Parts: sequence; structure tokens; C-alpha cells
Amino acid sequence: MNFKRFGRPAVIAIAAGLALSSCAANEGAAPAADEASASTLTGTLNGAGASSMDAAQQAWIAGFQTANTGVTINYEPSGSGGGREAFIAGGTDFAGSDSYMSTEELAGTFASCAPDSKAVDLPVYISPIAVIFNVDGVDELNMDADTLAKIFSGAITTWDDAAIVALNPDATLPSDIIHAVHRSDDSGTTKNFTDYLGQAAPDAWAEKASDTFPFPGEGAKGTSGVVDAVTNGTNMIGYADASQAGTLSTAKLKVGTDFVAYTPEAAAEVVAGSPLVADRAADDLALDLNRKTTNPAEYPLVLVSYAIVCNEYADTAQGELVKAYIEYIASAAGQAVAEESAGVAPLTDQLEADVAAVLATVK
Repeated sequence: MNFKRFGRPAVIAIAAGLALSSCAANEGAAPAADEASASTLTGTLNGAGASSMDAAQQAWIAGFQTANTGVTINYEPSGSGGGREAFIAGGTDFAGSDSYMSTEELAGTFASCAPDSKAVDLPVYISPIAVIFNVDGVDELNMDADTLAKIFSGAITTWDDAAIVALNPDATLPSDIIHAVHRSDDSGTTKNFTDYLGQAAPDAWAEKASDTFPFPGEGAKGTSGVVDAVTNGTNMIGYADASQAGTLSTAKLKVGTDFVAYTPEAAAEVVAGSPLVADRAADDLALDLNRKTTNPAEYPLVLVSYAIVCNEYADTAQGELVKAYIEYIASAAGQAVAEESAGVAPLTDQLEADVAAVLATVK
């Protein structure tokens, strides 16, 4: 099958966590279908990965289980790297990841997949990454990529640094030390954050995009760990999926000549204008996000979370369950549930159609 392209020329611990994961959180979400009693699907699905999409996953699980009462789904928000590792080793049936599989991962084998088959990246979740902060006397903050890069690399260390003052001439910035919090675990959110810094501020950030944060400093595990650290500290700054920023203040980013606040719509705009990653299989929908945009309608610090699945499963029954669940979460109904529960941007119509086309071939 040909798929339309956009301008294209730690397993035991996770398994234990899944056993304790709430698979009955099926209150308050819309059902995946009108006739729950019509479903004949049965079985258990285990997934693990991105903590950023945990709120959406719980809402999707609730909706799917309401419509398919014979199915139990567990999702462990262990981080993107942990999720991919568990899936590759056969500890889960699918992974959620804020970064697509690397060339090295794709070159290996996947324990849950049929012999000679591979796994694919399917975008199912689009969200801005918010730069969250908690600074004495500061309610609004402007940032550009160069200044952010210097803060998180340790080159800028105090809030009254001249670079920050120049971006915020009306703010009363303290002379206190900046406490910049990064993810301590392997994180797709970190990979997206470092990819943005590397592309938008190459002179200040020479490191390659990576799931592992490349500098020392204050680390916290998971999205919730970063949010908690910034919330409970003083003169803090961090980065997190915007759906989990809560009541924290968030910075505006300089895009072109404007300072832009994150919105789901602005995140969706930059994704819509981004091509697929070159030189990958036709059924792999990894996106090469446009971090260098100067269009103020687009917010470039965005993450796309992928459902990573086999294109053919060794256990065909599990393959059918995975296919049904991912079809739901990538559908208009599933995307509406995520939008309501987590405030994220739905997939574009074209991307939704492309994911559906790939899933039609999964077995």
C-alpha cells in the first residue's frame, strides 16, 4: 500500500508496574462506541512509555474498556526510553514515545513481532512543551531559544542576567540563582526540547537531540517530577508537556519577531507544516518537526507522541487487540477524548487518514 507523504523526497520493573496500573479508570470518559455490548474483543494489553501522554492514555483506556468490556488495558508511564526498551524486549504489546525510534532500534529485532517483521511509529498525540517557571515577583516571562539554551546548559546562572533582562524589560527580575530542572530519566520530552534548542539556537546549543539530558544540574523523574520540582521550589524553570503544567506560569517563546504563548492550535500548525523523516519505511510516520519556523501562528517547541506497534505480531490475537485500540485512539472520537481530557491538539485530517491506512495493514 502507498501512503501519502508530506513533502517527503528496563522490562521487569515495567511489568511489575503494569500489574499495579489502574486498568479500571473508566469513569468520566466518553465510550469508544455506542454499543458496548456488541464488542466481542477479549484479552489484556500492556503498554508503557511517555509520561507526557499518561492523562490521554487513561482517558483512552476508559473509553475503550467501556465499549469493549472484555478487554483490560494497562499503561505504565515509565518514560519514552523505558517504554521503547520494554516493547523491544517483548515486555509490552505497544509503546508510547515522545521520540520516534532511532535507526539503531529499527535495525534490531522486536520480541513481540513476527519473524522478519518490524515496528512502526504512528503519531497519535500532539502537544506543546511548556517552559514552566516559578520566580519570585515574576508572572510573565519572554524567552528566546538562545537564552533558554544558555540557561539549561549552565552558561546563564542568575535571573537578572543581561540576556533575560533584555527580553523582559518591564519585569522585576531577582538576582537569585536560576534552578533549571531537567528530566533525569530517558525522556522523549527531553529529546524534543533539546532538538528545539539545537535547531533554533545552534550557536548556544551544540549537543545533539537526545532522550538523555546532556548537562549536569537539577534532575527530576518523569513529567510529574519536573512539575513538582518547579511548583515546590523557588526561582525555578523547567520544561514539561503543556497538558500537565497545571497552574504554573509558562514562558512565551520568540518566533520570528513575536513572543508566542503555547496553544494546541499553534502546536498543530507546526506539525501540519512538517515533513516525514526521510529514508524510513513507507509505513513509518515519524515526523521531522520544523523547529526553525518564523511564523507566529506556529509554536515550534512541540512534541508528537507515537504509538509504536509491530506491523505483524507473533501472536495474531494480540495484534488484533493492539490494532483495535490504536485505531480508536487515532480516530476522530479518540482524539476528541484526548483533547477534552488533556487539552492537546487533535491529529490533522490527513495525518489521521495516514495512520488509519497503516493500521489497516497491521496484523
